Amino acid sequence: MSHKRIPKRKAAVAVGGVAALGAAAFLIPMANASQDNASGATTAAPRTLKATGASDLAAQLQQLLGQAFAGSYYDSAKQQLVVNVVNGDNNVIAQAEKAGAAVRQVANSSKALKSAARTLKAKATIPGTAWAVDPKTNKVVVTADSTVTGTKWDRLQSTVQSLGSNMATLKKTSGSFKTFVSGGDAIFSQVQNGEVRCSLGFNVTASDGSPAFLTAGHCGVAAKDWSDTQGGQPIATVDQAQFPGNGDFSLVKYNDATTQAPSEVNVGNGQTVAIKQAEDATVGTTVFRMGSTTGLHDGQVTGLDATVNFQSETDPNGVDTVNGLIQTNVCAEAGDSGGSLFTQDGGAVGLTSGGSGDCTAGGETFFQPVTTALQATGATLGDGGAAGAGAGASADPSATAADPSASAGDQAGGDQIGGAADPSATAGDQSGAGDASGTGTGTGDQSGANAQSGANDQSGAAANESSSGNHQSR
Repeated sequence: MSHKRIPKRKAAVAVGGVAALGAAAFLIPMANASQDNASGATTAAPRTLKATGASDLAAQLQQLLGQAFAGSYYDSAKQQLVVNVVNGDNNVIAQAEKAGAAVRQVANSSKALKSAARTLKAKATIPGTAWAVDPKTNKVVVTADSTVTGTKWDRLQSTVQSLGSNMATLKKTSGSFKTFVSGGDAIFSQVQNGEVRCSLGFNVTASDGSPAFLTAGHCGVAAKDWSDTQGGQPIATVDQAQFPGNGDFSLVKYNDATTQAPSEVNVGNGQTVAIKQAEDATVGTTVFRMGSTTGLHDGQVTGLDATVNFQSETDPNGVDTVNGLIQTNVCAEAGDSGGSLFTQDGGAVGLTSGGSGDCTAGGETFFQPVTTALQATGATLGDGGAAGAGAGASADPSATAADPSASAGDQAGGDQIGGAADPSATAGDQSGAGDASGTGTGTGDQSGANAQSGANDQSGAAANESSSGNHQSR
């Protein structure tokens, strides 16, 4: 992301630094499809919906159907919302169909799936594990990273098997689950053992009217005062932080009350996309993530209400469990923490928390839902009217995200808060060269922020010798 500084610290939430983008159709608008395909038909047909409309309809049906509702997902090929129902009551099915959803009868209720998740929490809270409800399979999908071996694997496998094959499935993933403590729109903080670098997510207005922004909770726990430049004076102070437990989010208030923080995303080449609203994630929808390490990447939401068991940042024998996250197949690496997860329609969806894998082999990444963070902090998205201001021309919806050959530094470096970054730095330069396998968030150089010559060396081999600790937990 590129966080522009303009007079009166007019800070624009921005997304820049585009690396290779897998989908060339980014920001190509979906056709303005009819919100109701039933053209004189006597039987209600599923409505054709954009992702935002599907999310809204899913929320409505969850309330309408009550206990019969067993989750939903977006069928992007057909542009339809598919709703699971557990009871064969024709009235329930008719209500869902009349509302415009495609209805599917399933065996497991939401209550049963949540009960299975509670069993996993009680018997298999093991570092390196995660689980989330997958409405497409109507099961809880349990994932174990490469660190779960031996007796830990046996214990996890036994617990999953006890739930029954119709209730839960188990899979392995490469890499290890860790929080992504640096990246995106770079913000910095000095701590006892070095410098912490994280990422600004979305600009918001705090409940008292103060300008503020959201970022990852493990960043707010690691440090209180944040600067827009390496070693610079703090410009913002953590007001609230949640990590671990029921979320991974922080509300950070700008110290200058005159800061104007419009709600928009910079997609490169001087173009911006207005962030219009916060919205809940829906399984199956396409989402986009930006980070200074890997640039802009897209993928799909694969699970909701995910629980992730990170290795504890403070206790070698402990676990930091975070609940209520969004699971996706969008890749991320060291240097992508706290950044924005959003939709092509301008919906703010999540804040990067952590995950496994990388943008070469792929992997899982988890995000804090923006709607939950806003509700918990009492903040509102944007500045109440400044969206679209101060960050260049409006994005051409038919254009691709940016020149895939441009580096993150080219797109974001010169426009970092305060313009601290070297505009010629590559994506790897921006991420530093810290140890990608690290898991600490509170100590050491969390991102190799001082290492502008890392050249994507995640092993720490090229770390700047002025960095303290060189410990990245992404």
